[in-house]
Amino acid sequence: MKKCLFGALAFAAVMASCNNASPKMDEKPQAAGAENVGGMKIAYVEVDSLMTQYDFAKDYSVTLQKKSNNARNTLNQKSNELQAAVSNFQQKLQNNGFSSREQAEGVQAGIERRQRDLQELQARLENELASETQKFNEALRDSLNSFLSSYNKDKKYDMILSKAGDNILFADRKFDITKDVINGLNKRYKPAPAKKEEKSDEKK
Repeated sequence: MKKCLFGALAFAAVMASCNNASPKMDEKPQAAGAENVGGMKIAYVEVDSLMTQYDFAKDYSVTLQKKSNNARNTLNQKSNELQAAVSNFQQKLQNNGFSSREQAEGVQAGIERRQRDLQELQARLENELASETQKFNEALRDSLNSFLSSYNKDKKYDMILSKAGDNILFADRKFDITKDVINGLNKRYKPAPAKKEEKSDEKK
């Protein structure tokens, strides 16, 4: 089998929207019969289309978006609570609401601890989201490489490139096998079963 090369993919951490098209496996790729260039058989895959039409990428993007939203809501809540504590402290300080200087200093020290805790929480949530995003990128790359290895046993391409943004300045549409690849990936994809917590939420 000829060697199949796949260039570096530019994966999105979280997608803003998803194309709900459901292509069928029997659709013909646009590259049919016109792939030879100087004795080499070359094709390319549109990364943007892959990210918005591959069911695995769409499902995982929803998971990442939920984690991102949850983290943002948690940080906003903690931040609002801290701001309220700071405002209350300042107001009591101005109105001589503390019985002693030691009491005021104790409250101030508590607020400073909460500030540090909030910063640590933000860093931890950011790291968790980055780790989850990396996990997605690796799973997507492994899934794609596995499919292309099988796909290329019949297609015999010398090179399969990724087309993302302007990393390829021009490419004739006859070399585009994006639809064929997405169709094959979606046919192989088996979504993970819904978690028990999610099922119980649906019943409420």
